[in-house]
Amino acid sequence: MTKADLVEEVSTGTGVSKHHAALIVDGMIEAVCRALTEGKHIEIRGFGTFKVRERRARRARNPRSGAEVMVPAKIVPVFKPSKELKTQVLEGTPAEARAVETVAS
Repeated sequence: MTKADLVEEVSTGTGVSKHHAALIVDGMIEAVCRALTEGKHIEIRGFGTFKVRERRARRARNPRSGAEVMVPAKIVPVFKPSKELKTQVLEGTPAEARAVETVAS
């Protein structure tokens, strides 16, 4: 799914115009990037958590020469999905469809 597909989904799912949906999606992405840049973490209940983590410095080998190289420590963004998201992906059905099935039973 691309950003344009996401804008389309938000637009059709909420009745908001595509222009406004694009502004909302852009604002969400900017907020996540800004928070991660500041070292904060973001928790979206039922979806997951975005954090930054420091990777330690390590020794690696150059595949061509076999020479040992030091790779410096760096900070990387990580995403940890929530239990609800993991369950939904494993079951392979959208949450709305499961909710309708539960109500119908």
